[in-house]
Amino acid sequence: MGGLEGAVTSPAAAVCLSVTYKRTYHRPTGGTLPHSESGSDQTGPTPGIIGTPLLTQHNKIRNNEFSRNPGLTQQSVEGEGDPPGSRSRRSEITMTSNSANISSDKRFLIFFDFDETIVDETSDDMVVQAAPGQHLPDWLKDTYQPGRYNEYMQRVLAYLAEQGVTESDIRSIMEKIPASPGMLTLLQFLRTRPPQDFEVVLLSDANSFFIESWLRRAGARQIFHRIFSNPATFNKDGRLVMRPFHSHDCARCPNNMCKQVVVRDYVARRTEERGRPYQRIFYVGDGANDFCPALALGPRDVAFPRRDFPMHRLITETHEAMPGDFKAVTVPWASGEEVVQRLRRLVAE
Repeated sequence: MGGLEGAVTSPAAAVCLSVTYKRTYHRPTGGTLPHSESGSDQTGPTPGIIGTPLLTQHNKIRNNEFSRNPGLTQQSVEGEGDPPGSRSRRSEITMTSNSANISSDKRFLIFFDFDETIVDETSDDMVVQAAPGQHLPDWLKDTYQPGRYNEYMQRVLAYLAEQGVTESDIRSIMEKIPASPGMLTLLQFLRTRPPQDFEVVLLSDANSFFIESWLRRAGARQIFHRIFSNPATFNKDGRLVMRPFHSHDCARCPNNMCKQVVVRDYVARRTEERGRPYQRIFYVGDGANDFCPALALGPRDVAFPRRDFPMHRLITETHEAMPGDFKAVTVPWASGEEVVQRLRRLVAE
């Protein structure tokens, strides 16, 4: 499995990052954060099935707005009324109970981010299209605090419900988000591989409703064995209620999710259930919070950062500042087809 198996038990690896980085937000004009960058026009293609041109694909490399995440406290990431640590324990229980039914013969484990990796937009930004005038009021945007984006989005979703935005409205917007360039080809590749090749996991700081809506419309839901994201369901009043995924001690990740914690827990549990490690682990992402889990990969594993996005830049900076700290093979991509080409060679070895 490479260095990740050792990293699970290594005391030194308990620190999520050996370099300081700031979380990146890509926000189109009128989106969820004030003073945001402009994005390209949104298209509304007819959704279809993976392997067909269901979504217009386009490539955007944006400037980034960075905000430093302050230190965390246990209480700051728990749901209202939850006892300290309960959210983290519930996530751990869910992970254990749902992973045991996955076949143990998979050779490779591949993780995917969602926003600006599988899809070519940030879903939190796109949902703002449902707001009056397709923008949020300044008073709401002013409530954002660095490191507490999940809590901010809970207020955004509450505001949308107050404005009469329905479940159908939100689902329709999510279904029309374009896939990133070549991503449909990559998903189709994974779906057509022999069943013993890939165990596919989605790991996202978006939310479960946004992700499930897009995947089901794209015909891609069955590709993913597990999805880890902030849980989101509609309550009896028709409001989409989102909760933080878990609590953690990584002071450099958003307060509701450290992806490295999820990756380590998942790999450790699956290795125990399978009785053996994976031959290789892959991670496909774009953002600063995808750099954190990629640090846990070993020299036989492969990180696929989206070219010129924050994950790619952070890996490059780490190589320059601290040679040897980032151990995984790095394969930048501008199109998912580049990921397919490398995967073809690796599975043939």
